[in-house]
Amino acid sequence: MPWNSQGGGGPWGGGGNGGNGGGQNPWGKRPQGGGSNTPPDFDEMIRKGQERLKRLFPGGGSYKGFALIGIAIVGIWLLTGFYRIQPGEQGVTLLFGKWVGTTGPGLNYFLPAPIGEVMKPNVERTNQIGVGYRDAGNGLRDVPEESLMLTSDQNIIDIDYVVQWRISDAGAFLFNILDPENTIKLASESAVREVVGRTNLGEALTIGRVRVEEQARILLQGILDGYQSGIAIAEVKLQKVDPPSEVIDSFNDVQRARQDRDRSQNEALAYRNDVIPRAKGEAERQILQARAYKDQVVKDAQGEAGRFISVYNSYATAKDVTTTRLYLESIQDVLKNSDKVIIDQKAGDSANSVVPYLPLPEVQKRAQSGGNN
Repeated sequence: MPWNSQGGGGPWGGGGNGGNGGGQNPWGKRPQGGGSNTPPDFDEMIRKGQERLKRLFPGGGSYKGFALIGIAIVGIWLLTGFYRIQPGEQGVTLLFGKWVGTTGPGLNYFLPAPIGEVMKPNVERTNQIGVGYRDAGNGLRDVPEESLMLTSDQNIIDIDYVVQWRISDAGAFLFNILDPENTIKLASESAVREVVGRTNLGEALTIGRVRVEEQARILLQGILDGYQSGIAIAEVKLQKVDPPSEVIDSFNDVQRARQDRDRSQNEALAYRNDVIPRAKGEAERQILQARAYKDQVVKDAQGEAGRFISVYNSYATAKDVTTTRLYLESIQDVLKNSDKVIIDQKAGDSANSVVPYLPLPEVQKRAQSGGNN
């Protein structure tokens, strides 16, 4: 034994000066009671501890003091149940881990932890999931097993698209589906494949893209509503719609040929739209001119016939008078535009046979020439 004394007397020694220095214990203290091994008094230690504890509490450690302390602790714990929901959030209240309700923005109260718990997901943030491609750090990497789809005319098309979604019911979103993003991705693949399967290749590549997006969004929303997922689909946006990369060059050649065909058709249509209206207008103008000429000729003929009949009636009534009138009118028509020299036949061949007159036509011609100059 390490504590045996060389002179006997037990571990702390009883006699002599040898061994451990006159009967001291290993900690350098001499045991009381004449060298006997006395154990510590635990009852005395407990009593002293209780007295010290009583001095720390009001009322000397009475039951009333303990009750007040307990009530204060419970009150502070209950006050921690107040919580605030910010705009754009929903509060999901849990009682022992079970979803029991949903609260809106503002100051609310629910039992604090560990009995109750409140989760505050953001329901206004628009989330986005890309399908058919992945971000490889230095660029986008195509995922053929997601992007390759079959159209209604048995052609293969490569489609990349984005699904934008928000939380509409926070409780359903948190507890009705296990993996929301993966659920949305798989459901969107099903919806887009169904819509593309009802669309031919040419329409999906050109004018049918908007229709594909809208029908896929409606179908995807119906699938998620059936799951009671608490998710609202904002938009399904097609990013890339191409034929498979192995045949894209040939497909582009076909597309260019179709574009040339459409361009030629449009040019021909524009030429037709320009020529035909002008031809129709010209034909209508000639028809109107012919009708006007016909009416003019008919009216002139009717007028001439009426005038002739009138003259004939006059001639039948008074032949001499009518003959003279017609002679004078004819002479007037012949001589009205001719230069005239009047000769008096009664004067004979003398110089006085020429009657001088005022040359009014010459005066008028000179006046008109002077006005034009």
